[in-house]
Amino acid sequence: MPSTLKNKVIIVTGAASGIGRSAALRLASHGAHIVLADVDEAQGHRVCADIQQAGGSAIFVAVNVAQEENVRDMVRMTIDRFGRLDGAFNNAGIEQSNIPLHEIDTGHWHRLIGINLTGVFLCMKYQIPAMLAGGGGSIVNTASSLGQVAIPGSAEYIAAKHGVIGLTRAAAVDYARMNIRVNALLPGVTQTPMLDRGPVSLEAVEMVEHVKAAIPMGRVGSADEVAQGAVWLLSDASSYVTGSLLPVDGGYLTV
Repeated sequence: MPSTLKNKVIIVTGAASGIGRSAALRLASHGAHIVLADVDEAQGHRVCADIQQAGGSAIFVAVNVAQEENVRDMVRMTIDRFGRLDGAFNNAGIEQSNIPLHEIDTGHWHRLIGINLTGVFLCMKYQIPAMLAGGGGSIVNTASSLGQVAIPGSAEYIAAKHGVIGLTRAAAVDYARMNIRVNALLPGVTQTPMLDRGPVSLEAVEMVEHVKAAIPMGRVGSADEVAQGAVWLLSDASSYVTGSLLPVDGGYLTV
């Protein structure tokens, strides 16, 4: 796999922590040039420094993926710095509120949909023309196991992640003959800062424990384990894979 990623230019959103950070570090270790994008500037710069100190190539760009001008500028800066775009891991997202649908604040609904769903659309909207200009590329969008099933207290998150799967499939069909592959990564419960922040109500805590107990492998995944799925989909090792959904969930979706 390393040779298929060497010198590729890849954008990673949500790169400051969790799955995005792990993916960025792995991609850089295989010789890719990484554009780290996140709203967390301090941590984003730390990840950038970690890559550079290890001998890798990376830049950091402060980006709110829900803001179209931010996304447009991110892609423009990528082209200005590296001359092309070969891949993108559209991974930025926020967690659900862990309350029933009728209690969800409308402002939170719009914020989550803006980041978790519209953000993926905006990223692809600007990434795809750049990839077309360079002859093709690979896009991986972070959905979730909750893009296929539902649990209580997660209506806004579930709606967004189902939408990401739909966007992924639509884009895969649109660009399959233009040498752009588009796939979705479906993480299960993963040990990340998002999980560490955790639910606040007793009901939500019980639901998380119920989901964990339903994982056939009997444990939570690590961010690095999930990130390796994205790395494979971004590499030429997956050259005949598009429109696919890759669960990395310890078997959760099989039960």
